[in-house]
Amino acid sequence: MNFLTPVLRVLRNFYFLTAVGFVVWMTVFDSNDLGKQYEMYHKWRELKSEKEYYEANIKTVKEDRAELLSSPALLEKFAREKYLMKRPGEDVFVLVPKEAE
Repeated sequence: MNFLTPVLRVLRNFYFLTAVGFVVWMTVFDSNDLGKQYEMYHKWRELKSEKEYYEANIKTVKEDRAELLSSPALLEKFAREKYLMKRPGEDVFVLVPKEAE
């Protein structure tokens, strides 16, 4: 009983009970509880990877744009290949690769 008395005294302490209540409130009932924090962290990581992807993509697009605007022949080639543009009177044949089964 000697060992149990100090433990009970701590468990009945106002500050200890307040701290436990605060921790329970913040982990379970608060609008920014642990589950929400995990979801926000996961979303942040996802957005960060998307940002890196788009930054790399922007870099390649800028390089392609600078290259295309430097030469009219490259611009015509790009328009024909990418957007299937043609001159009047021309026929365009598009070869689509067969899907692997």
